[in-house]
Amino acid sequence: MIKQLRLKNYILIDDLTANFDAGFNVITGETGAGKSILINAIDLVFAQRISKDVIKSGAEKAIIELVIENKRHDLSEFYEENGIDDLGDEIIITKEITSSSVRSRINGSLVSTDLLKNLRSVFLDIHSQHQTYSFMQPKYHIKLLDSYGKNTYGDKLSEYKDLFSTYQLLISKLNSARSSADVTESQIDFLKFQIKEIESAQIISENEDLELENELEILENAEKLKELSGSAYWALNGDEGSVSEILSKIKSNIAKAASIDLKLTDIEQAFISAAEALREVGSDLNRYSRNLENDTERLNQVQERLFELDKLKRKYGGSLENVLITYDKLSSELSGIEFSTKNIEDLELQILNIKKQLESLAFVISNARKDFAKVLSRKIEEKLEFLELPKSRFEISISSKELSIDGCDNVEFLISTNVSEDLKPLAKVASGGEISRVMLAIKSIFAENDDIDTVIFDEIDTGISGKASQSVADEIVSLAKFRQIILITHQPIIASKSDKHFYVRKSQHDETKVEVYVLTGENKIKALAELAGGQINAESIEFARALVGPGI
Repeated sequence: MIKQLRLKNYILIDDLTANFDAGFNVITGETGAGKSILINAIDLVFAQRISKDVIKSGAEKAIIELVIENKRHDLSEFYEENGIDDLGDEIIITKEITSSSVRSRINGSLVSTDLLKNLRSVFLDIHSQHQTYSFMQPKYHIKLLDSYGKNTYGDKLSEYKDLFSTYQLLISKLNSARSSADVTESQIDFLKFQIKEIESAQIISENEDLELENELEILENAEKLKELSGSAYWALNGDEGSVSEILSKIKSNIAKAASIDLKLTDIEQAFISAAEALREVGSDLNRYSRNLENDTERLNQVQERLFELDKLKRKYGGSLENVLITYDKLSSELSGIEFSTKNIEDLELQILNIKKQLESLAFVISNARKDFAKVLSRKIEEKLEFLELPKSRFEISISSKELSIDGCDNVEFLISTNVSEDLKPLAKVASGGEISRVMLAIKSIFAENDDIDTVIFDEIDTGISGKASQSVADEIVSLAKFRQIILITHQPIIASKSDKHFYVRKSQHDETKVEVYVLTGENKIKALAELAGGQINAESIEFARALVGPGI
């Protein structure tokens, strides 16, 4: 259950800590006071997206912290798999919202919103006006029915969904195979021609053209290179006036000096090494010059090869790298075509076999749904009678459809709240009060059958009053025996039954603030009196005391 909610710099709240109890927690306050702020904050802890607008004006960040007391669920595996510290009976979820980021933590460890979503499904069910709209849509009804029957046919449904995903994948492959197989013979011949053309070129590497262009430059300038390298060699190692001759004289002078001053020995050795390096350069230049030839034959070969490669580059992408990439794509496409024609029959056989399995599973699931639809319909009718809709009829209509991800059934909730009216889709229930009670009936039944710790109702009592309010209050009290209930209400009859009463007040002085108080004793009586009569007077106080009864 939710043990504590702390908000800091959140919308109009500076710093607020609300401690919730087991049983029935009610939230009241004037219209526009900000009652939904608390519910929305709890919802946002688990949300994937949060607007930066929740940061209080002037603050750098907003913090929402939710403390959950867990005594029913074993989360040891969840903690271990996600590297989260186990704090025993407590789970601390924190959401930190800044203008540039949102960080979520469980017990201090950063987590993804997917993990929070999984945790929410274990502990919390929030029923808001938006969810009322969802519940009324037929596409949601099959999910509700399957949720009710999950312990009986849930495993079969999971098996079906896994198999259906495989079925869809195979159909996709079959369509691709058929599309590939529809390629004409001339298209296949052209593919083969392109592949052969690239293969015949026997490209050595994606840089072959660059290497050949460099070689061509050398071949075209062989005479000039021979002249330049030979001239450089004679300048270094010629007879008279060469660098070698000058270096020999310098070496002799340094040797004489070093024999007088030993400090010059290192310089002498360095000079000898440099002179030796120059002699090696001269030898390399001499070899290079002598080996250069005007190789006309090789020049022609390189020019022809470059012409061939340029032709391929113009056709297949502008570079040898793109030519090779195109070759791989063409080869893969041809292989796919050849494979597809062989693969179609095999895929068709697999799809046929899986479809038979799906039809068999869907039949089993459909029968189970019809059985549970009758049970659930009766339970909802019983709840509606208790909630002052005694002449209501509720039916879960199940009709056939083509196989889909959830089976072969269309499911829709039908209702009639008056004896003289036929059953109609739930979405066409006109009265807000009737809708509220239908939603409460459904929620109550599901809460009895799941392991959710906390159920939150945001104004479930819309459009009801009098005896219906008393029935709704009794139903919520009954539900609160098994689940923690947090409820926003404008009905004094419902609020009077709460185990803990929160009062929300908005004040506007230098700035607008929202404050939350826990009401007990006379303060609770006054709040109920204000709800009942719009103002506090002797008559409304007396009415409030009658609602609460003795002992407060």
